[in-house]
Amino acid sequence: MSDHHISAIGQDFLVVIICIALLILSAILFILCKKRHAVDPDDTSLPAALHAHSHPLSDIEAATDGFHLSQIVGKGHLGTVYKAISATGDVFAVKRIHPHLVLGNPGVSFSSRIRSLSFANHPNVVPIVGFSEAPGERVIISEFVGMKSLEYYLHGMTGDGGPPPEALNWGLRLRIAAGAARGLEHLHEGSAPSVVHGCIKPSNVMIEANFGARVCDYGLTFLMGPSERRGMLGYVDDGEGWGVCKENDVYGFGVVLLELLSGRRSEGGLVVEWALPLIREGKVGEVLEKRVGVPMDMKPLARMAKVASACVGNGRKSRPSMSHVAAILSCLEMHPYV
Repeated sequence: MSDHHISAIGQDFLVVIICIALLILSAILFILCKKRHAVDPDDTSLPAALHAHSHPLSDIEAATDGFHLSQIVGKGHLGTVYKAISATGDVFAVKRIHPHLVLGNPGVSFSSRIRSLSFANHPNVVPIVGFSEAPGERVIISEFVGMKSLEYYLHGMTGDGGPPPEALNWGLRLRIAAGAARGLEHLHEGSAPSVVHGCIKPSNVMIEANFGARVCDYGLTFLMGPSERRGMLGYVDDGEGWGVCKENDVYGFGVVLLELLSGRRSEGGLVVEWALPLIREGKVGEVLEKRVGVPMDMKPLARMAKVASACVGNGRKSRPSMSHVAAILSCLEMHPYV
């Protein structure tokens, strides 16, 4: 074999080695680049559309006139909600967490939890858009939608001495039930990471001007103390041990459906004890709120009652998923009630 031929083989072998090396280098660079651009809940370089950003407490105080009483739009177990107007004129809802809950959870990574929750993005979910934290202060900023809660529409909890609302007709109640179910389904199955609401009840379902429903205050059970957990009595199935899980969300949603059907408050679970036997005996008409009246076609409401029964009447392992519940209620929403 000539020296020229050997030299040519050596050159070809060198080219092959270089190509292999380049391929390996490209693969390494691709992996590193992919890791670099992976979504990290604590990465503050992400655009605002992807997660909530931190804001100075001084900006929040300025936007709420120093958390002035005139800016209060709601109160709950976790905190007080204020209407906030930014320097650019944008309006937000600001939840100021009660001080004793802040001091009682000093080791909780508030910022990473809120950033993670803010990835939920759905028409039936109130989005979290920002937060603020300082010594003794924790604030959650949400989209302000100017809505009242389902608690108000069902039970007349105005808080300002105003007149109670007119009774919702059955068509609107089906619409609200289906919308809230889709919002909760998104938290469970459509959001990454998935979110367990932890406190499904009428006060955490907001109603838009067109009576669409939007779920709020999701995933905040990490802020709760023993007193706040007692406030969930009747909306969680504590018979199998209290815990934050999707199955307990389904139970709470079933209680909300019973309140929509009957107009009664949960009363610590008494509405379940009263309604469940009637539904199982096929006496749905006796469950329905009397001031709305019994419709000519009972089938959609009877189906809704059966869904409620499945949510609250079964053990955790036998409960339907929110995807199943949302699918049924979305079909019932199309029923032409007026």
